[in-house]
Amino acid sequence: MKSPLRIAVAVLAPLAVIGLAAPAVSAAPAPVQKSTLHKPLNHGLSHSTSGNWAGYAVTGGKFTSVSASWVQPAVKATSQDAYSSFWVGIDGDGSNSVEQLGTEVDYINGRAEYYAWYEMYPAYPVNFSDTVSPGDHFTASVTETTGGKFTLKIADTTRGWSHTVSKTYSAAKLASAEIIAEAPSDSNGTLPLANFGSVNFTNATANGKAIGSQSYDPITQASGGTTKDAVSGLTSGTNFTCTWKHV
Repeated sequence: MKSPLRIAVAVLAPLAVIGLAAPAVSAAPAPVQKSTLHKPLNHGLSHSTSGNWAGYAVTGGKFTSVSASWVQPAVKATSQDAYSSFWVGIDGDGSNSVEQLGTEVDYINGRAEYYAWYEMYPAYPVNFSDTVSPGDHFTASVTETTGGKFTLKIADTTRGWSHTVSKTYSAAKLASAEIIAEAPSDSNGTLPLANFGSVNFTNATANGKAIGSQSYDPITQASGGTTKDAVSGLTSGTNFTCTWKHV
């Protein structure tokens, strides 16, 4: 089975400005049957809409760490195959690489697929085999130490498993940090967004500081005038919610 590709480059709608605040569900440790990517952003954001991202990006400096927690949402049945992922990462807003990891839930052939993954885009993603279920609590972080050496950590604190991955990408720009809910992409473009209901991100930090204390950009996913995934304002500078609106 092929794993979804995640290119962390958010495909942006042309500079649309928004307000500040603006089935069969079965746990499956195996990867989904579709190759999907998480794409990087192709230019800087400022309270913008994106074709495939919702969440927050922090810019305006050098970023060597990002972290957040979330509860894995459950997917609802849709009339077509649909995909969604939730992750933290460095780069992707204005750069062609992303160092990221997170979780996924896709609705494929009438059933839900849940799993966790990491990706050093432009390399392909790697899926973990551990079981992921709706309601599991996750914490994840990406840290760059020196010379493009990255440590990517993810833990399912509900089930008690965790992974720490060490990778090197010396060309990383370290120009942004993100906490994102995404509609993954394949070679044909952005895929339909799975109905995950909502996901609450908490304790979101970049460089060890609350994202709300830095230069941050809230992002809503929209396409053709239709909002797909709406992002809330920040509470306590570190917490926000992404809410599914449309496939």
